[in-house]
Amino acid sequence: MAEKRPKSSRPWLLKLALEEYETERDYPFAGDDHTAVLRHADRGKWYGLIMTIPYRRLGLNQEGLVHVLNVKADPILAGSFRCESGIYPAYHMNKQSWLSILLDGTVPKKTIRTLLDISYSLTAPKKGSGKKGAFRISKWIVPANPKFISMEEILEEDENGTFCFKQSSNVCVGDTVYIYVAAPVSAIRYQCEAVEVNIPDDYQDENLRVTRLMRLRLLKTLDRKPIDLPLLREHGVLSVRGPRSIPLSLLEEINRAYPDE
Repeated sequence: MAEKRPKSSRPWLLKLALEEYETERDYPFAGDDHTAVLRHADRGKWYGLIMTIPYRRLGLNQEGLVHVLNVKADPILAGSFRCESGIYPAYHMNKQSWLSILLDGTVPKKTIRTLLDISYSLTAPKKGSGKKGAFRISKWIVPANPKFISMEEILEEDENGTFCFKQSSNVCVGDTVYIYVAAPVSAIRYQCEAVEVNIPDDYQDENLRVTRLMRLRLLKTLDRKPIDLPLLREHGVLSVRGPRSIPLSLLEEINRAYPDE
């Protein structure tokens, strides 16, 4: 008996790739009309791979087949994404910088769309090639746990419009940093700009280890309309356990709620 055909958002994904990136599906493997490669139109580089594999190939104790999408992610942020349900180290590809996403409904479409967009950008031509510049994350969400960090105290000590915060991933000068305050607040409360990075530090206690700091300038306090966890989840951000990129749709939501004055 043939295995049951998997439930899948694969048709939606192929339609999205065509409409958003003008990508026609490509079946490069002889005799295989299921494994579809998504390529950049200008030079043919992969930014996505759609496969049909057994659940067990991903280490899941579940029978049957499932469609998955492999995408590239920043290695620094890939670990955060792998904490989400339905996202795993990539099957059959580099597990440090590629992810496998279940297409069986486990992962929200907004999250799939965000990850596909990141993969498309990360695999775009690099600067100096005469083509579109390389993608680099410049707008971040970083967590602050109120059990260990009091943002109110930090801001009260601020004398020159800036404050120091634990260095987060590859934040560069000029990047926008949104600070998410964990439970019980569970919301993005501060929008900042990085004005200095990679400041040496040496601090450790039972909860925190800090080797580098970044200096941030507070731009806005987001306290009129909550940018809370339920809203984040609507835009594919299921949790904020570490520094991560901010989806474009969520950024637009924040800009509507807090327009520049």
